[in-house]
Amino acid sequence: MKKAVLFDLDGTLANTITSIAHCANQALNRFGLPSFTEEEYKLFVGNGADVLIRRALAAAGDREMVHFDEAYEEYRRLFREGCMYQVRPYEGIVPLLERLKESGAKIAVLSNKPHENSVYVVESLFGKGYFDCVCGRKENVLPKPDPAGVFVVLKELGLSPEECLYVGDSGVDMQTGKAAGLFTIGVLWGFRGRQELEENHADVVIETPKMLLHYME
Repeated sequence: MKKAVLFDLDGTLANTITSIAHCANQALNRFGLPSFTEEEYKLFVGNGADVLIRRALAAAGDREMVHFDEAYEEYRRLFREGCMYQVRPYEGIVPLLERLKESGAKIAVLSNKPHENSVYVVESLFGKGYFDCVCGRKENVLPKPDPAGVFVVLKELGLSPEECLYVGDSGVDMQTGKAAGLFTIGVLWGFRGRQELEENHADVVIETPKMLLHYME
């Protein structure tokens, strides 16, 4: 039996794309740059807020990153206040988490979202202490796809890579789990598609949250 599941947050546990797009578009608009759709933001996210803003600026025509410092700071300011804007768990996530907890498995979150925002979103959606570990983007830990964050979580849980599953919706997530030696599960209800997950060597791709339970044995 697997003893723990490490979940990505954005696009895996919760649909956060509206909050991301809302805050990023406001930041861009402040500098006279255009807005983008939520579908476009699904391709910008995944590597942290700094990369998100770089991708949005490039798409808006600012390839020299003239506005990066100001736009990034503005986004961070807006996101501190708006990171829960229309955020909700995906259908089937809460029952899945309850089943895992009832079975005695530990559950954790590893996200490239800033740590304080990650904790706030997770606690707002699921309650304080619901997860055994929440690890967002920290200054002293390299972001995904580097596996450093996985090892931080495993150390806190007291488990080995072989005892855990890694679950996410993007190629970055599959790269992260693979680099850390975990069995990787790609999900199809998030921001990216099957092709990206398979190209990044997901061990399995699932269509609904409850399908994850088949891989706990």
